[in-house]
Order: sequence, then structure tokens, then C-alpha cells
Amino acid sequence: METTARSNRKYIGLIGRRNVGKSTIINLLTGQETSIVSDFAGTTTDNVQKNMELHGVGPVVFVDTAGYDDIGEIGQLRVEKTKRVLNKLDVALLIIENELTDFDKKWVNLLKEYKIDFIPILNKDDIFSYSEDKIKEMENILEKNILVFSINKDKNIIIEELGKKLAVKKEKTITGSLVNKNSLVMLVMPQDKEAPKGRLILPQVQTIRELIDKNAITIAVDLEQVEEALKYLNKDPDLIITDSKVFEEVYKLKPKNSLLTSFSVLFAALKGDIDYFVKSANTIEKLNNKSRILIAEACTHPPITEDIGTVRIPNMIRKKYGENIEFDFVRGDDFPKDLKKYDLVIHCGACMFNEKHVESRVSQAKKQNIPFTNYGVTIAKIKGILNKVVLT
Repeated sequence: METTARSNRKYIGLIGRRNVGKSTIINLLTGQETSIVSDFAGTTTDNVQKNMELHGVGPVVFVDTAGYDDIGEIGQLRVEKTKRVLNKLDVALLIIENELTDFDKKWVNLLKEYKIDFIPILNKDDIFSYSEDKIKEMENILEKNILVFSINKDKNIIIEELGKKLAVKKEKTITGSLVNKNSLVMLVMPQDKEAPKGRLILPQVQTIRELIDKNAITIAVDLEQVEEALKYLNKDPDLIITDSKVFEEVYKLKPKNSLLTSFSVLFAALKGDIDYFVKSANTIEKLNNKSRILIAEACTHPPITEDIGTVRIPNMIRKKYGENIEFDFVRGDDFPKDLKKYDLVIHCGACMFNEKHVESRVSQAKKQNIPFTNYGVTIAKIKGILNKVVLT
């Protein structure tokens, strides 16, 4: 399962004070020396991630974090890195030893704020021999059952609890109900210059794999081949999935009975809040020369000359709604806490992010009443075809 992209894995974070045994537990769970262990507080100085197949759950990423009680200027930077991980976590293992401190209580509140379910683990029972009264007292404060643990206990008791928290729900798919067995699907895939030669970009790879798994009949073409390819087919495609940057061109070429969407739109529905994205895209018509927009890209590769996020979308918006509209750009995990100065946030398809990461950003925008949409939905709106494409 090492080949499963991290964006398709559940994230499990181990958080707690320094030297409570986070690294020991992650090494025990992964069966490898994933993190360095020592008796010195603060040995883990950066977040350590490890892919693993967890029985009953599937592919996951364990994240070992620096202690949230770290001290000093550098220590506070480590704590900030730990806090940023919360945006990605599906569940947390809260490691405690001996007592509940103010640090622990503060981070319990943070987990609740970020809507992260967590399993409290009272560690080092072999050293402290916790009494039933002490355990009950902590459980009353946390309002959760505590898992009492030590290095000589079976790790499966933790894995079983994780299995309950991450019980496999009905899996969401990229194409949802749009594709069934023997559906005829055309993929229009003009190749980005930024994609390594001989390789497809991740959304295309993941979509193709799903179409194979669904036993769909799939044809992949470049934009210049669309008309010729349609002539070869003895029926119209049930669905056409295109790169968003050629949305308008493909719409003009598509058969009347073929449904049309884009990779970006499909990923918006898969990982984000498609209804909010569409509602937010409709605010584009209110933009003017005093507007300011944030464009967020999950990938960290340097933008190219005709990059869709840094060049094409800004050019389309300025041309139609105001030459003086301002744009700010962020990449990777960078994302401002305060969005109030923006009239709109436009995100990429987020194929590199897990669902929780996207949800965290959307939730942040909603709390501040800031419209939030994505590349594909934006382009469809600007081109006047948003109401003509299928969303889910």
C-alpha cells in the first residue's frame, strides 16, 4: 500500500507533551524505528510521517509531532508546526503521562475546535501504576474513556480503538454516480509543461485508475483530437472529463447528449464543499477594481509561464471584471489564518491534500464569511457554462 498517495490516506497524529512516549508508541505501531527515542525531552524536533496499512482501516499516515509544551524561541516554532498538522488529522492519539496539565487541557480544546476525534492514552502504566480513581478523574475531565498503556502491553489495543474511530464508511469516488459499468467516458487531457515528461498529473492518474476499476470504457485525447475521436465512436460519450483550462473549447465541441465536467470540478466534489464552491463562484460577478483575491495551490512546484493559478485565472478575471484586481498567492501548507481582507479564495483541485485538509480551509473561510471556490468551478463561471456542467 506504499503506492497509495498520501492524499488518499487517513491521517493519525500522535500529540502530547515532550517525553511522554509519542515516539515510542509510533515505533511500536509501525514496527519500525520511525522516530528517534531518547530520555531527553524534545528529541522529536519536527513532524515525522510514516505510511502504513492499518488492518480494518486501510492506508494511513502516522504523524509523530514535537511536544506541545516545548520551550524557547525554537521550541515555539516546533509547537506551531505541530498546530499546523491539526488541519490534516482525521484522528489524534493524545498521549498523557501521570497527570493532566494545563498544556494537555489547552490542546484538548484545540482538538475540539478543529473537530478532530481523539483517543486519550495514559502512558507508562508500568512506571506510575495508575489507580482507578485517578483514571476516572481524568476521564471526567476529558469526557472520554482513557486507554491505559505501557510498552509491555499489546499494541493491538490501540489499533482496535483506531479501527473504531476510522471505521470504513461508504467510500466516496471521484466520478460518483456519473460513471457505471460500460459507461463511455472521454478524457480531454492537454499536457501541462510542468508535468514530468512521460508522466500524467495526479488527478488524471487517479481518475483513469477509478474508471478502470468501474469497468468503464475510456478514451483519452488531447484537445486537438476531440473532433476526430468523436467521429470514430459509434455513440456519443456518456461523460466528457476535461482539463479546466480548455472547458470552453470542449463545451463547443461536445455532442448535445454528452455530460461535461472537469477534473478540478470532480475533485472539488470529492474533497470539498461543492455547493459552497458554486455559491462562492457566483460572487465573482461582484468583483471590481478594488477587489482582492487569494489563490491557493496545494502543489509546491515552481509556477510555469502559463500556470493556470498564477497566470491564466488572474488574466481571465482582470480582463472581465477589472484590470486593477489584486491577487495574492500561497502554495503547499502555507495559508493565512486571517482571510478577511479577501473578497474571494480560489483553490486548486487539491489532489495533493487529504479531504480533512481541504475541509479545514473551507471551514476557516466559512467562519469568516469569505467566499471559497476552486479553479474548475471558477473557470466554468467566467466562461458562462457553470450551469451547463455536471458537478457530481
